[in-house]
Amino acid sequence: MVLCITIFSSYQGISQKEYYRDYYPTGALKAEGWKVNGQATAYWYFYHTNGSIAKKGMLNHTKKEGYWYFYTPQKQLIKEGHFIQNKAEKWWIIYDIATSISERTIVRKYQYHNGKKNGFCLLYKNDILFKAERYSNGQKMGEWTDIFSFKKDNPNASL
Repeated sequence: MVLCITIFSSYQGISQKEYYRDYYPTGALKAEGWKVNGQATAYWYFYHTNGSIAKKGMLNHTKKEGYWYFYTPQKQLIKEGHFIQNKAEKWWIIYDIATSISERTIVRKYQYHNGKKNGFCLLYKNDILFKAERYSNGQKMGEWTDIFSFKKDNPNASL
């Protein structure tokens, strides 16, 4: 089932803008957001079958753009980060799954470029950095388990 609210505007011709809602066969909301001339644009929300938010972020002609958030069906934030033309970019934060936020122990922060790990990966346990890695075009180039050797090998790293 799909519900659309259509708005026509004139700017160098006629564009069709509609607020779009898509539903699972059960009737639960699956996705909602704006479409312009049939293409998903602006901020969108996607839902799990239980009704909780699955992910949210900007779309530009159906491609992910800007900052996005991803959640488990139990409403836990599991990752967040930037997209440029549907590819992961810049820093991403990935959380481990726990029964509560206070029980989370490992958090990973990755740098991406063009959809691949490119730069540093920082691993934290109980908010303490315990491991650093460096990637180039998706391939691991180095790994450090103490901050002193990391800084020695990467003196210009700005973390």
